[in-house]
Amino acid sequence: MKISLTDREADVMQALWDHGPSLVAEVREQLSDPLAYTTVLTVLRTLEGKGYVGHEEEGRGHRYFASVKQQAARKNAVQHLTDKLFKGSTELLFSHLVSEQKLSPEQIRRMRQLLAERSDKKEPR
Repeated sequence: MKISLTDREADVMQALWDHGPSLVAEVREQLSDPLAYTTVLTVLRTLEGKGYVGHEEEGRGHRYFASVKQQAARKNAVQHLTDKLFKGSTELLFSHLVSEQKLSPEQIRRMRQLLAERSDKKEPR
């Protein structure tokens, strides 16, 4: 399943991933932008139409929940970014991230460790 989110949809999904199944008012409270209740409801219904969110009836309202995992959305977003801005090259994306960010020695150490672990899995001994 290809997952494509607008910025506002991503914010709403993040609220659901972080806080679990929520009523519209609860999602609204978690957002950094002060959005109208009806706006949040519209976004949730749009996400439900895309198959990214589901709901269960609760009293007179609905409790919405994420139907897609955050990791799947991240993977799709990175793939889209890589395809669109880095000609499909993960190496170009990685090079850009490493050269354009101020990384701490600890972050560099963890990156090296991840690369070494990945390399160990790919190469026969």
